[in-house]
Amino acid sequence: MALFDFLKRKKEIEKAKKKKVTKTPAKKPVEASVAKPEKKKVEKKVEKPEVVSQAPAFKTKRSTDFSYDAVKQPHISEKSTYLAEKNQYVFEISPNHNKNEVRKSVEGLYGVDVLSVNIIKIPAKKRRLGKTQGFRKQFKKAIVKIKEGQKIEIL
Repeated sequence: MALFDFLKRKKEIEKAKKKKVTKTPAKKPVEASVAKPEKKKVEKKVEKPEVVSQAPAFKTKRSTDFSYDAVKQPHISEKSTYLAEKNQYVFEISPNHNKNEVRKSVEGLYGVDVLSVNIIKIPAKKRRLGKTQGFRKQFKKAIVKIKEGQKIEIL
């Protein structure tokens, strides 16, 4: 049984310790006529490394760590196609991500430089089909502005 394995291990460790204690070799008597030369102790100088305080170096390279689940899909609409001409792209994002995470995700997925991110919460809206009433799902969308001359191929 796996529950009592720790008890077996304890017993094995104790047995191993007892064997080590009993197996210590007996010391040989040292004859006075055969004397071993004494070793001279050499003192080693230990150099302590100098502590140099420097300001933290800022990262010049982009971070490659990004989350794939921050950006769900591109939001394709008439307005988003007009915005694409102005280097602004619209994406549906998951509701628990913020602007920085969306920025890293778009930069990582599409390999572009993101200048700004604006986030909009679209609320749930009441919908009706015959007698049945319900709500359309709420979601978050992000409008991402990228650097001039770069492009994202969505379609």
